[in-house]
Amino acid sequence: MKYTLRPEVFELCPELCFGVIVAKGLKNTETAPEETSRLRKAEERARETIPETELKKQPIIAGYRLVLEKAGINPNRFMNSMEAMMKRVLKGGNLPAINSLVDLCNAVSIENQVSLGGHDLDDIKEDLYVGFSKGGEQFLPFGETEYETVEPGELIFASGNVVQTRKWIWRQSELGKMTLDTKNVFFQLVGFDDKPGSPLAGALDSFEELLKTKFGGAYNRYVVKKEAPQIEF
Repeated sequence: MKYTLRPEVFELCPELCFGVIVAKGLKNTETAPEETSRLRKAEERARETIPETELKKQPIIAGYRLVLEKAGINPNRFMNSMEAMMKRVLKGGNLPAINSLVDLCNAVSIENQVSLGGHDLDDIKEDLYVGFSKGGEQFLPFGETEYETVEPGELIFASGNVVQTRKWIWRQSELGKMTLDTKNVFFQLVGFDDKPGSPLAGALDSFEELLKTKFGGAYNRYVVKKEAPQIEF
């Protein structure tokens, strides 16, 4: 299977970097107390260091907002998932405990201020790509049973004709959600720099450590960017 960043992605922002981890044979579990504790500590640290009024100015979130604007997407109406999650946290809310994979993805995301989405590979049947829609692609909203049809020219993450995430990193599909039965996952992280010490590299390192110590299985790690816009796995 291939994962491709189409050329139009880099016309929006040449610096975009997508961290990818493809994991097989994972052992997901109910959320353990120490995992809830890690998530709560990440939330509290965010509240201590980021004023709510400054959220939109945080470097990576500002970068996401700019890409959305360039793609013709209103970043206030279709708030990227990282910003939406942080807004909830900074207002004093806690993210719900769902399962270990989801909760630790959220913890790593908040700790590094990087969008991190996991997609169950058992629901993905065709090659994956990020690019503009042709029109007619199908999207199953989270928690719904009826598909939506996507208009032409929308920045999407998709598998063939099936959209995994609409409006770039706005909303994930019901297809691919991580449950207790999930074993094989495509993790996608989004940053603007993959150098050591960057938020993207930190998030990849942190999540790779969790795969080694918590979830088992086997995995491969990639960085996909303008110089290397496609991987095969």
